[in-house]
Amino acid sequence: MMFMKDDIDDYISYIKLEKKLAKNTIESYKFDLDSYQKFLRKNKIYNPQDIKLTDINTYLKYLKDSGLNSRTIARHITVIKEFHKYLIRTKKVSEDITLNLENVKLTKKLPVVINEHDMESILDINLVNTYKYRDKAMLELMYGSGLRVSELINLTIYDFDFSENIILINGKGNKQRMVPLNEYAIKALKDYLEVRPSLIKVKNGNPDLLFLNNHGKGISRHGFNYIIQNILKEKGIKTKITPHSLRHTFATTLLNNGADLRTIQELLGHSDVVTTRIYTHTANNKLKEDYIKYNTRKEE
Repeated sequence: MMFMKDDIDDYISYIKLEKKLAKNTIESYKFDLDSYQKFLRKNKIYNPQDIKLTDINTYLKYLKDSGLNSRTIARHITVIKEFHKYLIRTKKVSEDITLNLENVKLTKKLPVVINEHDMESILDINLVNTYKYRDKAMLELMYGSGLRVSELINLTIYDFDFSENIILINGKGNKQRMVPLNEYAIKALKDYLEVRPSLIKVKNGNPDLLFLNNHGKGISRHGFNYIIQNILKEKGIKTKITPHSLRHTFATTLLNNGADLRTIQELLGHSDVVTTRIYTHTANNKLKEDYIKYNTRKEE
């Protein structure tokens, strides 16, 4: 019996064609639903109409016992709820049993922000070859414009307007936004574009993508992270920094220098300002640290 698999396949087609979710999101949904289906099948449940709330709770306990963290389990809950809403909409089931499914309480994890000294060190790249020019341009753009990694690696050579010093970003859900370029990013990009032709491979590459690897193909997420980790190792920086840390640092720097949340929200491409508010916690922590550091009375 493959009822469940067919329903999952239909749902994946729906979120791909109708909701137009990002490729990574679709793959994540499919992975989670395949795991859900395998668990139910193992427990002799093949048809969505036979699933009970107790079955879902047993599955969630199984995920927890498997060592998954609360954030990952919360994602599974979201996917299961959305899938069951789809089953209601398509009349595959008559009752949404997930309505009483409780969400996992998440502890807010503050973003890692790179300090000024380390940031200057990371951006101080010795431009000895084409790859270093590329790396410099990628880092200046990430730090200077607060892009997501997916947005960075999908940029094309047609997304820039140097006359206006802006860049067109295709964000989550295919939402577009215009982001200004600072002088450092502009110089780094122009320098890179001069040497970029040496990376273009006619047969296997994608000449329209801005940032290319040694095969002429676009830089992957893994490839960009590899570049950053090598730079950290070379600079002797021990702090755990990811590509996303550059985006966090961009937002926090703006906030610390007086930018309002709505402006930062637009620049980051957040659909809700609530998401942007996490940076106020980071800024407040910095404020407390500075207060303690500079306002401590010395004993006479």
